[in-house]
Amino acid sequence: MRRADRLFQIIQILRRSRRPVTASQLAAELEVSQRSVYRDVADLIGQRVPIHGEAGIGYVLDREFDMPPLMLTPDELEAAVLGAQWVADRGRR
Repeated sequence: MRRADRLFQIIQILRRSRRPVTASQLAAELEVSQRSVYRDVADLIGQRVPIHGEAGIGYVLDREFDMPPLMLTPDELEAAVLGAQWVADRGRR
């Protein structure tokens, strides 16, 4: 599993859980070491994902947290396509 996928999965696991989730539970579900979970959670916290945790208790995700959309809107997609076409046209000259 790619690291980006794992970070997304950690958020999803914490989002669906009503109780704190321990690093060992996350590690077992993701099939990685606890050390990887510690690093991943630290990175998520560094990216301002509101994860709170305490040794021996587990991690919880703030219920108010909402991830930004993972897909482009139709307008964003059109802008990306137009930009790619513009770059392609400039490369041919």
